[in-house]
Amino acid sequence: MLDEKKLDKILQNYEDIQNQMLTLSGDRNKYAELAIEFSKIEEIAKAIIEYRMILKEKNDLEEILNSESEDDDVIEMAKSDITLVTQKIEKVQSVIGELLLPKDSDDNKSVIIEIRAGTGGDEAALFVGDLARMYLRFADNNKWKVEVMDSNEGEFGGYKEFIANIAGNNVYQKLKFESGVHRVQRVPNTESSGRIHTSAATVAVLPEAEEVDVKIEDKDIRIDVFRASGPGGQSVNTTDSAVRITHIPSGITVSQQDEKSQHRNREKALKVLRARLYEKEKNEMDQERASNRKSQIGSGDRSERIRTYNFPQGRVTDHRINLTLHKLVAVMESEGLQEIIDALIAEDKAQIMAGETN
Repeated sequence: MLDEKKLDKILQNYEDIQNQMLTLSGDRNKYAELAIEFSKIEEIAKAIIEYRMILKEKNDLEEILNSESEDDDVIEMAKSDITLVTQKIEKVQSVIGELLLPKDSDDNKSVIIEIRAGTGGDEAALFVGDLARMYLRFADNNKWKVEVMDSNEGEFGGYKEFIANIAGNNVYQKLKFESGVHRVQRVPNTESSGRIHTSAATVAVLPEAEEVDVKIEDKDIRIDVFRASGPGGQSVNTTDSAVRITHIPSGITVSQQDEKSQHRNREKALKVLRARLYEKEKNEMDQERASNRKSQIGSGDRSERIRTYNFPQGRVTDHRINLTLHKLVAVMESEGLQEIIDALIAEDKAQIMAGETN
């Protein structure tokens, strides 16, 4: 059952904001603030209004059914209509219930995605390349903007490390469950006996943090500059354009050398550092909240094995929700990835709803 007092409060707030926006003049900043608040509750307010209208319709039909003055044809029609109206009420109640669930305030943020080779040597680097292409295709399908922040190529292809900024609407909401260890099982090209090798890569999806989210004091960082180098250690730049920033209180270190400009490398490194510090703080808060929940889709811990890609059998298994898809190629091409992400989001909502009702 929905809490009617809670619905009344939402509608009252919705009407108050509307009235303020209609009467406000001259103060653009205040209007912008109100517009943001309005957009946050508009969807649920409209759902509540629809719900109340359908409830009234049901009450009117029940009056007809309880009336002794109506003829049989009208009664039969009302019985038929009330069945449909009851189905509508159940549907809109479900929608409102989902809209009332606690929201992750970072869901609409852009992200920085970091993919690193784990166990498996050259095969792990090749797998990082496969994962990077999968996420870049997924970003393209969602019309998100991608900027490669940093990359370190493997000796035989792929990447030892790949970092990119993915910007757009609700990027974190769709990618946040990708954090963790991804395992691949396949026969390397160099394996003459056909033996299957297991390799791994670590994925971290960090919500992009603005300066207002994380304040980095100059006294808390040490900046070192050095000459950028390519695979094998050869110099790719004749100036000290590469930047390494160390955040002294946390010990987090970020290096950036993709740009020829030291200033641009410093900007990118600060962006990554800000995201890592924000993630650290977010994880600490999430762990506190998680203690009140019976289970989680995933802790976001980079050491947690979350998914296995088995090439010989053409299957992908997400271990957190015991989902196996026999469409590995479709997943690696990104179309199948959406199916896994939808299942993860649905399971997370179900767990939150279960926690809300307990």
